[in-house]
Amino acid sequence: MLSRKSAVCVAGAALAAPLVLTGAARATAADAVQYSVTPLKFTVRAGDRSCTVDADLYRPAGVDARHPAPAVLATNGFGGSKSDGSTDSIGKAFASRGYVGLVYSGLGFGKSGCLITLDDPAVDGEAASGLVDFLAGTRAADDGTKADYVTRDGEGDPRVGMIGGSYGGAIQLATAAVDPRVDALVPLITWNDLAYSLAPNNAGTRKGVSSDTAGVFKWQWTDGFYLLGEGQTVLNASLDPSRFNNLTCLHFAAQACDTIQLLNSGRYPADRTAGMLDYARSVSPVDYLGKVKAPTLLVQGQTDSLFNLNEATASYEKLKAQGTTAKMIWQSWGHSGGQVPGELDLGQGNLETSYVGQRVLAWFDRYLQHRKNTGTGPEFAYYRDWQSGYGTADSVPALSQKMYLSGDGRLVDNRSEVTRGSRQYANWLIPTSHSESSLAGLIGLPDSKPYDTRGTYLGWTSAPLTSPVDVVGAPKATLKVVSPRAERVQNSGDAADKLVLFAKVYDVAPDGGKILVNRLVAPVRVPDVTRSFTVRLPGIVHRYEAGHRLEFVIAASDSAYFGNRGIKPVTVVSAPEDTGVLELPVVGGRLK
Repeated sequence: MLSRKSAVCVAGAALAAPLVLTGAARATAADAVQYSVTPLKFTVRAGDRSCTVDADLYRPAGVDARHPAPAVLATNGFGGSKSDGSTDSIGKAFASRGYVGLVYSGLGFGKSGCLITLDDPAVDGEAASGLVDFLAGTRAADDGTKADYVTRDGEGDPRVGMIGGSYGGAIQLATAAVDPRVDALVPLITWNDLAYSLAPNNAGTRKGVSSDTAGVFKWQWTDGFYLLGEGQTVLNASLDPSRFNNLTCLHFAAQACDTIQLLNSGRYPADRTAGMLDYARSVSPVDYLGKVKAPTLLVQGQTDSLFNLNEATASYEKLKAQGTTAKMIWQSWGHSGGQVPGELDLGQGNLETSYVGQRVLAWFDRYLQHRKNTGTGPEFAYYRDWQSGYGTADSVPALSQKMYLSGDGRLVDNRSEVTRGSRQYANWLIPTSHSESSLAGLIGLPDSKPYDTRGTYLGWTSAPLTSPVDVVGAPKATLKVVSPRAERVQNSGDAADKLVLFAKVYDVAPDGGKILVNRLVAPVRVPDVTRSFTVRLPGIVHRYEAGHRLEFVIAASDSAYFGNRGIKPVTVVSAPEDTGVLELPVVGGRLK
């Protein structure tokens, strides 16, 4: 959701084999098209009110009514505006390649009016649709400016694509859900379900990443966004009364504020929690993807503890299942960093020389320029840090190997090797594990390495590998735990009384040094401790080298999340006929 200005940049991915691009997609810095930039204001309808939208129009030289060009529409990440580096660079990058660009500040940001509604299709999507009307030539900007030079597919139907990251990614899906005139989408590092993003539960899944059981509050990220949104008075000073709600909640829509306040309360009574989850999902693609028909190229970051790979995968699978043209790329960088040389950086304009950039150009070449012979690349691609270029596949790899949790702490590949035994851990009243990059780390201050405190976690470790093993996708664990204290209170009617734990996978080197893969963790609020449950861990792309070991860990707490209410000791019992199982999407080698 963040903009580059506020800690996330649009940087991108190492090179793979070049794609064959045609026409306008071959433009380079040396032969870039000249363009003009015109600031514009629009008054658009957005839900139950009218809002002022601040925008910049990028018009390539030579583009007119007789020589029209397709358009690219974009807006900022959370906390940014049309003028931040990653947003205005979109207008420059595509105008210099012959596209008409319209870049605007999202509602509640920059100099645009109205409240922050988290990319609600009925509000933010409708506002963006008003800008599509401008590109269609059917409405003028507030100063009378018209755009009669955008390629049309029919009367009132401009040929327009959208691109942008995070908050500027979800708006594309919201817009396409309410306006079928949008022809192509490239959402980068965005969400599928805000209920999962802000209070994830990786157990009890009902569809996509959504869960029937309230999740575990991701307080660092969520409160950071809340403060950033409420700080718009200082960051983007405005006297526009439509940007203010009340003294309790300055700039957010009321339901968004209620959601954050409920999460921060640490209490999740059933009657209020259901409404919170329903609201978060109503402004999320999980609720409206069925209405999205525009060809969609999803790009997600492997280093992203805010919107992990599982979110893009859920959107991708939904779009594919309903027949919408969709492809997906997992690049290195995301909200948590991970930038590597050569990845897409719109600020640098390296579209032709980065793998993701080439794919974006090809996508727009195919669906905006209508060059039917342009290839758009493989169905699925993922960044490999152990080998040059991207790996590709016809689909996201399936779970392909099972490992069993032995009572002696080993992770074994055959159920018959499981040793009977039980082990226990207990939480403290303060966090005793640290996984994700903290807010300090995200703004460049020193951040501690991941750790788990003895006695507050359990780990199961494989034997040293005899050859490299490549894991691509989301591991899944099936677990059963014993916790009498959790059992006594879990049906209190307040989800906060249920047991909380955190699952993750480490890479353990021969010298004992450990790496938490991309610093990702799977928060779990166990639906019922009297039953076994499954945990879907965040997707990863990682090579375990020969001599290394894979360790699966469940921990009692994590510093980036709320945790258990009260002390709840946990016992895990293992036996060959009934033990925990870890399943892995292995695409190369085999764990032993």
